[in-house]
Parts: sequence; C-alpha cells; structure tokens
Amino acid sequence: MRAWPTQPVLPFEMARNRIASGIVMVPCFLLGSAFFSTAIWGDVASGNRPLAVGIGALLVLAGGLALLIQGDDPHANQSNPVTKPEDSA
Repeated sequence: MRAWPTQPVLPFEMARNRIASGIVMVPCFLLGSAFFSTAIWGDVASGNRPLAVGIGALLVLAGGLALLIQGDDPHANQSNPVTKPEDSA
C-alpha cells in the first residue's frame, strides 16, 4: 500500500496579471454600457428595463473590481536563485 505524503500539496497559485485584468475590464465596461444605453434609449426594452439596468450595473461593477484589484509586484516575492559565494579573502 502506498504511504500518503506527510505534508499537504499546495495548489498552484497564479499571480494577478494586469493584462488579464484589462482583458476582463474592457468587455465588462462595454457590455455594461450597452445594457445601460438599451435601458435608457430603447423603446423595445420597456418591459425589460429593470433587468437591463441590473445586468448593466453588475457588468460595470465587475469591470470596476477588475480595475481596482491590482496584482502583486512580480519582483516582491521572488528570491534570487543564483547566489554568489562571498569573498573570504
């Protein structure tokens, strides 16, 4: 029978990427503004106006959160893997 590892295996952690945040933010703002403009100026959407406002608000909020939540500094947690021996002479 195989022995279980003594230490738990930690899941792979991904760093927050500013480019990925921008890729999420831009479509959220565009779609949110499209839903808002449909709710305001659309004559056909009179029955679904609260739904369009709600979806637009959620999309704009998600885009704003993607903009506000910034990633960590990529160089802050990085240790130097190459160490030079100190000169003892």
